[in-house]
Amino acid sequence: MGAGPAAWSSGDEVRGPPLGPGAGLATLGIFLPAFVFVAASGPLVSWMRRSPVAAAILDGVNAASLALMAAVTWHRRSAIVDFATAALAMLGAILLVALRVDSLWLVIGGGTGAVLLHASRWVQ
Repeated sequence: MGAGPAAWSSGDEVRGPPLGPGAGLATLGIFLPAFVFVAASGPLVSWMRRSPVAAAILDGVNAASLALMAAVTWHRRSAIVDFATAALAMLGAILLVALRVDSLWLVIGGGTGAVLLHASRWVQ
């Protein structure tokens, strides 16, 4: 299976969406703890922002996480492999920057678009 915007990575191998009943449970197991942690730490972060030292630390963590995401994006740019995946990536970027579409809808739309492209044989 070819790599697209909605590709799952396992080490250096990139493949299409996993199939089977365990895929949903695996996805929940990966992402649910992060959502719970973010929801639980929301009040703590607001409280920490009042301290100049803690606010500076949080700003540094934020900058480091953005740099890490940028480095991974640059390193793993092999997801855009043809015209269809480039068009999907450009559409997502336009929706994000120009129309300020929420990232949840971008992820859902990108995944749906990748599955539809794969099903229509535009992307192998």
